[in-house]
Amino acid sequence: MTTTANRFLPPCSAIATLISLCSCGSMIGPSIQNSPPKTVSMNPMLAGKSLAETTFRSTFVAALRQPITSARQGLAVFWHRPREIVVGNLPFNFEAKEALPETPGTAGFERLLDEKGFPQPENGTLKWLVDGGTFFPELDRQIASAKSSIAVQIYIFDNDDIAVRYADRLRKRSADVKVRVLFDDFGSATSHLSSPETKVPGDFQAPPDMKVYLESGSDVEVRRTLNPWLVADHTKLLVFDDRTALLGGMNIGREYYNEWHDLMVRVDGPVVARLAGIFSRAWRKSGPLGDLTIFSKPKKFAKPQALAGGIPLRVLRTEPGIGRHEIRDGMLLAIRCSKKRILIENPYFASDEVLGAVRAAASRGVDVRVVIPAEGDSMIMDAGNLATARVLIRAGAKVYRYPRMTHMKVMVCDDWVTMGSANLDVLSMRINRELNIAFSDKAEVERLIEAVFTPDIARSRRIRLAETETAKVQLAEIVADQL
Repeated sequence: MTTTANRFLPPCSAIATLISLCSCGSMIGPSIQNSPPKTVSMNPMLAGKSLAETTFRSTFVAALRQPITSARQGLAVFWHRPREIVVGNLPFNFEAKEALPETPGTAGFERLLDEKGFPQPENGTLKWLVDGGTFFPELDRQIASAKSSIAVQIYIFDNDDIAVRYADRLRKRSADVKVRVLFDDFGSATSHLSSPETKVPGDFQAPPDMKVYLESGSDVEVRRTLNPWLVADHTKLLVFDDRTALLGGMNIGREYYNEWHDLMVRVDGPVVARLAGIFSRAWRKSGPLGDLTIFSKPKKFAKPQALAGGIPLRVLRTEPGIGRHEIRDGMLLAIRCSKKRILIENPYFASDEVLGAVRAAASRGVDVRVVIPAEGDSMIMDAGNLATARVLIRAGAKVYRYPRMTHMKVMVCDDWVTMGSANLDVLSMRINRELNIAFSDKAEVERLIEAVFTPDIARSRRIRLAETETAKVQLAEIVADQL
């Protein structure tokens, strides 16, 4: 299947595609390596045509509509990828042994974030949505109750039966409210080429083009996020009436509905105005005017009323086109300041920067616990995770294998949390567009730990050092550095 796809790509794009296909969380889902061909969606000719069209949009259309963004993202790709190879293969760790004086979760740490220019916090309430069994009923309620608008920004809008079910609901609501859907072109197109683990109904026929399907017979407006240099918009953000938002790690499809372990959060309150602005900016930039919207005045959204129980929330982004790496910078600062604990659950742990900081924290006695999938959607990334585990175990950390695919992207440093769409890899930290939130409320931190880390560590098996000492693991680490 990879060979068929690559016949339609120019040489440089074919190489980039081959690298990207190794990691679902970074570029596709689920991985071609671990999934059978999707016989329900497209024959090879249609699959090749779809990829060729996506590649054309990612190169020529993106260059015409988004010349500034394309140039900036190209520089990010050609700087950060080689840099990761160099940093990841140095024989020593530059990280300081001693923790920085501020403690994550305290007022002092929040002041430090302010001083370093992180986005200012806004008030909001949180409701944790663990797994598809919790998230999708919430999504149903929000779609049904929306009074004026539904805005969906998603990395993968799949074409399986679950995705079609939600497409139909959005199509129906478009008769009453404004419905806009923005999905990543490359991420969605490649996801259509592989099958979920569970079977779809036998008579189901998958639409070959979800943009066409969503728009057909409805008032749904659909745009694709362009992918210059095959850089993805990995954001997952759904906004209803500019008052309620859902964000986190889940896409729309069967894997997220009932197969993978994942996390979303419902956000209400004044901070939603900022999230609505993020969708608005992405929507306008993905339209016919492209980069010309950079010079237009951003749309301002009225802040929803503050709710009882709201806490300060920071919205963090990775957006290399405008030099924003707040997710990476916030994580590294919190790790370097940690005194007592670091809890991480992530499917792709391949960032040498983050690994070096976590290793240093474990070496100085911080209780480091990391949860990775027992078997993810990419064999290369599974082996890369074991290479990461080897480094951390040697430093004194505890690393666990969750019994199925965990797609959660969440980190706790003392009493500070960040969660959202970002994996711990070079793409999410430096190249892709990502969206996380962060906060320091101790009560909310403990609620998250009880909802995620306490049960997940109890269900997981701790990895022993001997399991990580294989040649395959060492080779995969080099490849994983680029994913």
